[in-house]
Amino acid sequence: MNKKGILMGGFILLLLLIIGGMKWLMDQQTNGEEPTNASQTTSTSSLSTESSIPEKTTEEETTIDKRIDQMSLEEKVGQLFFVRVSEINQVEDIQTYHLGGYVLFGRDTENETAETLKQKIADYQQASSIPLLIGMDEEGGTVTRISRNPALVQTPFLSPQQLYQQGGWQAIEEDTAQKAAIFHEYGISTGLFPVADVSTDPNSFIYDRTIGLDAAGTSEFVRRNIAVLKENRIGSTLKHFPGYGNNRDSHVEIVTDDRPLEELETNDFLPFEAGIKAGADSILVSHNIVTSIDDSAPASISKPVHELLRKQLGFKGVIMTDDMDMAGLADFISQSEAGLRALEAGNDLVMSSTYQQQIPVIVEAVRSGNYPEAAIDASVKRVLEWKASIGLIN
Repeated sequence: MNKKGILMGGFILLLLLIIGGMKWLMDQQTNGEEPTNASQTTSTSSLSTESSIPEKTTEEETTIDKRIDQMSLEEKVGQLFFVRVSEINQVEDIQTYHLGGYVLFGRDTENETAETLKQKIADYQQASSIPLLIGMDEEGGTVTRISRNPALVQTPFLSPQQLYQQGGWQAIEEDTAQKAAIFHEYGISTGLFPVADVSTDPNSFIYDRTIGLDAAGTSEFVRRNIAVLKENRIGSTLKHFPGYGNNRDSHVEIVTDDRPLEELETNDFLPFEAGIKAGADSILVSHNIVTSIDDSAPASISKPVHELLRKQLGFKGVIMTDDMDMAGLADFISQSEAGLRALEAGNDLVMSSTYQQQIPVIVEAVRSGNYPEAAIDASVKRVLEWKASIGLIN
């Protein structure tokens, strides 16, 4: 072969090698493999893992765990009580019972000015070693607290149905945003709403407090409320699980709900599931006896009801009772027993006006080995994580 042929052969061989190399690269990429060395692959994997776990969340959990380790039993139990403000000893009871939070009712706001209400709430917070949840049932319409006083809010909040009729979902969202702004102004950290009950019968007890739509419409109402509250870092509460439906009023009597579980699952549970998916902070459980889940006790102190909420619906946030002084529970069980029964059922927060009786019973049950302190710790952790998520705990 002459010199020119040798050069041509070498050129062809080089060209074949280049083409082969390019094909190998393409095959590797098709198989999902990057042409990198082992150290580069390890580094990329490490970065991916770290980014999936927010550093702030880990730090908050560590801080909360340490805080719980340093708390006395009395302090832990007190954190599990979200109570109606007493008419006397308001500041003293925060310190004596280490309360987790205060729920403001109409009597707590009706004679206040903007400045005196701010100062009162600030005094409550100053008295507490752990920031308090300050909550309010500001549903609008028939259930208003702060907006019934024109010195605090110029115009009372309308009911969800009135808002929806006047301006659709935009009016609902604007109303929720206005509530959030007012709450921030006065130092109120959580709203005991939205009402997630599905009720389409105008004659039923709960109807006027609902959006008045079917399960799909109620789910949309819940989603929009939760989104606005989360955006504004105001706590949210879905109520009244497992769903009031068209039942009677458990404020004044023991109520029994005989609807089949399938009906609840395909109707009443849907807004709660939508709220859980949207990131609801807490769920309030009614005192209705729901026979298809547990025919032996009101839902608020029923372990099967709470297990369903945790396991079937997958809720990981704070579960609380409805007001323990309502006849639907108070006529069923003594107030001294009710607080412990609520925790045994699976609640994290007890809403009560008789906390002075209930807290010592729980403390004694733990000390005597009749209720595990680990269960107290788990509930305290959920409560403190809620407080951290809305900016109460740094």
